[in-house]
Parts: sequence; C-alpha cells; structure tokens
Amino acid sequence: MRLLVVEDEEDLAEGLRVGLVRNGYAVDVADGTAQAYEHLTINEYDLMLLDINLPDGDGFALCRAIRDGTVATPGDTELRVLMLTARGGLDDRVRGLDGGADDYLVKPFHLAELLARIRALLRRDTTGSTATLTAGDLTLDTARHAATAAGEPLALTPKEFGVLEYLMHRPGHVISSEELLEHVWDANADPFTQTVRVTVGTLRRKVGDDRIETVVGRGYRLREQP
Repeated sequence: MRLLVVEDEEDLAEGLRVGLVRNGYAVDVADGTAQAYEHLTINEYDLMLLDINLPDGDGFALCRAIRDGTVATPGDTELRVLMLTARGGLDDRVRGLDGGADDYLVKPFHLAELLARIRALLRRDTTGSTATLTAGDLTLDTARHAATAAGEPLALTPKEFGVLEYLMHRPGHVISSEELLEHVWDANADPFTQTVRVTVGTLRRKVGDDRIETVVGRGYRLREQP
C-alpha cells in the first residue's frame, strides 16, 4: 500500500518514513500543502498521514479540498486521511473528522498504535474486520506481517508482501502492472523497469504458480482457489 506523509518537521517525517517502510509500505513525503498537492495530483495513494500546522497552509483546508473534489486525484481508490497533530483539543478533533478525516491521532504517539490505525483504515474496503486476509488457502496477517500458503509460512520480501496484500484485497480482479506500481512502490520507482514483473514472478514461485494468473496484456489476477 502507498502512503503520503505530509509533515514539515524533518526528523519526524523521516522517522515516520523509515518506520512505515520497514513495515512494508511504500512512502512519499511532502513538507507542506504545495508539495502535497503536487504528489496527490500525480500519484494514487491509499492513505495520507496529514499534519494540521504546515508552513504554507493547514491540513484542515487540504482535507476539505480532497473531499470536495478541488484536488483531482488520479484513479478511483478512496483516499483515507489520518490526521497526525499536536492539536488534541475536542474542537480540533471534531473539526478534523467533520472536515473529512477518517481518523485523528494526537502527537506524541507510539508507532505501534499508528500502524494499527493504518491497518484498520486500509481494511475499510474489504468485507473482513480483522487484520487477516484470506483467499483460498492463502492467509496474510497484516498485523504480524506474516503469510502462509496451505498452512506453510512464506518468506516474502517487503515488496512481495505488498503485492500479495494488494492482490488479496481484490481477489478475482485483474490488476495491471501500473496499478501495482502506483500502490506498492514509491515515487522513486522507475515506471520503465521490469520491477513489477520480476517481483510478481518471484512471488508466484513462492506461493505457487497456479495461484496468481497472468492475464496477457492486462495484468495479474489472484485466484481465490488454487
């Protein structure tokens, strides 16, 4: 899953980026509203971590612009917004949630809680309410970052885990290489490389060739049953 961190405190932004990447997320960082607008109009994100007090605007206005369509984000994925701010007053929390934020976390916070809130928000487009995804005999535990096939543990790289998670959110759907690149890799990924094909190839060998189907000219599809 691809996240955008909008935070002007350099040390905090880098700490968030490192912590999120270590947990398998693709992460881009913006240091203000202008850079956030630029990222949002070019890239498709699953979730945005948004500070309120920014040097060139405020997070409330950016959130409203996203919700009212002022910011034309690409793709049809619903962007979740998690506000991260030191402003913990009741009025601020109500204003943020009423303005379109999906969740609100007050600084300082523990990374473990942030990760749990991110997982909860990213599950909102699935029928399940737990951290475990299933498709046939494949299981993926997003909280423990663990996967099994027919009960056997899988040793997956972070990118392989990210690809499998994205496919398992959409079993039976054909997912293009471009969509995987948008949601599993960050802005530094080269769209002209074969990185998606190579990663899917190594993932397929680990989970079994019969579980991930190549749809020629269109992309990849996870079979619900092997």
